Amino acid sequence: MTGPPVDRGDIQGDILRAYGNDYDCTSYVFISVGEAAEGRAWLKEVAQRVSSDESWTGPKPKTHLNVAFTHQGLLALGVPGRVAETFSEEFKQGMAGRASLLGDLGESDPDRWDGDLGTGAAHVMLTVNGQTPEQTTAELERLDTEAEAAGLEVVHKEHAALLEGAREHFGYADGFAQPAIEGINEQRANGGGVPIPGGGWRPLALGEFILGYPDEDSRDDPARLPNAPEDPLGRNGTYVVWRKLHQNVALFRQVVQDAAQLYEDGDEEKLRAKVVGRWPNGTPLVSHPERPLEPFDPTRPDSNDFRYAGPDPDGIRCPLGAHIRRSNPRDALGWEGRLSFRHRMIRRGMPYGRPLPPGAPDDKEPRGLVFVCFNASISRQFESVQVQWLNSGNIFGLGLDKDFILGDTAGTGKMTVFGRPPFFLAPQKAFVSTRGGEYLFAPGLTALRAIAEGVAS
Repeated sequence: MTGPPVDRGDIQGDILRAYGNDYDCTSYVFISVGEAAEGRAWLKEVAQRVSSDESWTGPKPKTHLNVAFTHQGLLALGVPGRVAETFSEEFKQGMAGRASLLGDLGESDPDRWDGDLGTGAAHVMLTVNGQTPEQTTAELERLDTEAEAAGLEVVHKEHAALLEGAREHFGYADGFAQPAIEGINEQRANGGGVPIPGGGWRPLALGEFILGYPDEDSRDDPARLPNAPEDPLGRNGTYVVWRKLHQNVALFRQVVQDAAQLYEDGDEEKLRAKVVGRWPNGTPLVSHPERPLEPFDPTRPDSNDFRYAGPDPDGIRCPLGAHIRRSNPRDALGWEGRLSFRHRMIRRGMPYGRPLPPGAPDDKEPRGLVFVCFNASISRQFESVQVQWLNSGNIFGLGLDKDFILGDTAGTGKMTVFGRPPFFLAPQKAFVSTRGGEYLFAPGLTALRAIAEGVAS
């Protein structure tokens, strides 16, 4: 299937094409709208600065600005109820409203979330990417001034930044396995696309991520386009999942360190790799089970080109419960990958908080990951991965075992490292808890202007 031309000038930036590691700083500003007319007037000015997916000429811009809305935000800005009703059910319900489904209970309960996240007060999310802290701060101050002048309220801010080596707080390099998309980044199809017979791969349809384009269903039925909001909002937009995940770094380090004393001559680095499915530098465990590549170059065409069913069906190299195997099973579920490829997401996460020094006890400071993903269907993509793969082990033959890193373990988290004999990581408290979240919609630029001008009415 060859898809229609991609209107990259109408798609917001940082969705199909990441801004990259040149932008060390990312801040998320959540705004509440009071009067619809004032909100639209403010949005009309802001919309002029929103980045698109088009390539820029000359030096990279110092900052980028992008905009997304909650369902309550669309209504607050005057989008008519009949139009807002055409959005997906999970988006309308919101992340907090689906907490029991997602496993956001106990420490992760929305009643314990930071600020006004999940309360309905957050209407608009502004995302600012900056090359330096100073540039980012200058743009944030400008946005604060504009919002105050328009009578809008900033209800939450979250500041994130790349850590040394582009790693997250548990010490792993992240973000390698992004989906390959037709007409966008087909050169990454090997490992990033859909596995096909004979060892090859093909890219995914654009409509899996951007609304208004054919998706994978359209391959079999070209007339069956994905569900999308009513025009003019249903073209070149996408749904955004935003989650603030607190990481208990001291607990994670201590658990793995203690367990490693009984594992293969105390090989802690190897045990850490078994837990995640990659060595800390990103080398895939399934293709390099004994030691990582040094250095590992994630830009190499073959760096993400691996499968599970052929080389490691029983999880001896990479455990069946390893985090990356659960979150992206590739062909591990059989049927040549047909049970997993409809659940891919574009991820744009960023760590927040200062790193915990090596060997230090828990200092109770906030640190973790701002998880951000883009998908055309929140329920089929993000929620399916969270509920069916991370919070349930059935499909992997693991029974009640949840993902050792992100599962809603409530103190029962355990993991089996397959081998001869197998090694067991005992139950312990959750390493990660949810501290906030929203389901949002990032419209295309034409739709963004329509919201600002009231044309959507």
